[in-house]
Amino acid sequence: MKPNNLLKGQEQHETYYSEVLRKELVQYDYRHIDGDLFSCVAPTLEACIRKRDAWLNRKVFSDD
Repeated sequence: MKPNNLLKGQEQHETYYSEVLRKELVQYDYRHIDGDLFSCVAPTLEACIRKRDAWLNRKVFSDD
């Protein structure tokens, strides 16, 4: 995965197995329409999307 290649408004994700934590995790990247990059790791894609949505909400309300 190369987040530098993401265009504005695009997202990508990949599931991988962590030998250290002994469980599957999801790496998630989202490039906002303003060019900012959001990246996170969580146990599920749904958890990553919730984190992204919280980030977007903070972004919207901090711009006021």
